[in-house]
Amino acid sequence: MIRELASLPYARFLQPLAGELEFGEDYSEVHLDGVELDGAQAGGARFSESAWTAVTFAGGDFDRVRLDDVWVSRCRFLGGSWASASLLNVSLLDSVLAGVQAYGSQWRRVVVQDCKIDSLNLRGARLQDVEFRDCDLTEVDFGDATLAGVTFPGTAIRRARFTKATVKKLDLRGARELDIAQGWESLAGAVIAPAQLAEAAPALAQTLGIVIR
Repeated sequence: MIRELASLPYARFLQPLAGELEFGEDYSEVHLDGVELDGAQAGGARFSESAWTAVTFAGGDFDRVRLDDVWVSRCRFLGGSWASASLLNVSLLDSVLAGVQAYGSQWRRVVVQDCKIDSLNLRGARLQDVEFRDCDLTEVDFGDATLAGVTFPGTAIRRARFTKATVKKLDLRGARELDIAQGWESLAGAVIAPAQLAEAAPALAQTLGIVIR
């Protein structure tokens, strides 16, 4: 995990963004730093070998945006639509996501670390080889999503929804909290720890219609 901007293999090539973000534009080796983007319209844009630091994204249209080898640190994503976005080889560090609409998005080889995530809509998303490490996830909706090789080491999962999700190699054992509001029945094949099973027993019994007396 690269924690410092200077350690990126493409760091010396980065240049500040000239102008504003534009719909469908191709951005390579750009550095967004310390800017506030309110209502930006950048749907369909592509970022490659780029870095975002201390950026606030408030609202805006980022539908179908593509991030390929992008390093994101200390950013704030407040609302906004990121539907059908594509993330490949992305590191998301020390950031906040609140009320983001990312349904139908695709995440592959993504590391999310030390982030606070609240009310993130990932319905119908596809996540492959994604790690949520030491994060706080509150009311994240994985409904109808496909999760393959997804892990949650050190992460608190609170009131998550997995309704009609498809899972393969979903490992929940490392989660420091595991609170699933909906969708236990969709987690066949997921791996959890014995202690987590004991804590989840009432919710599982309710899902299965088992009466405990």
